[in-house]
Amino acid sequence: MSYSYQNSRGTEYYLHVRSRTVASGKQVHLYFFAKKPGKGAVAELPDGYKVIESEKTGLPILKKKSKFPWG
Repeated sequence: MSYSYQNSRGTEYYLHVRSRTVASGKQVHLYFFAKKPGKGAVAELPDGYKVIESEKTGLPILKKKSKFPWG
């Protein structure tokens, strides 16, 4: 089962990841939400991240958690 998030409008989104190698040779993980679970679906939220929702569009966004207690 993949990680899902239901926004304030009632639409369910599924978290996916793709790995890419950048020019320096470093492996980078790209996280994104899609309406349908598919190839690259993630079972759980990555450590150190939280989901926020765009107020304007209602789209979920994966954001790193703040190091500070007030953020």
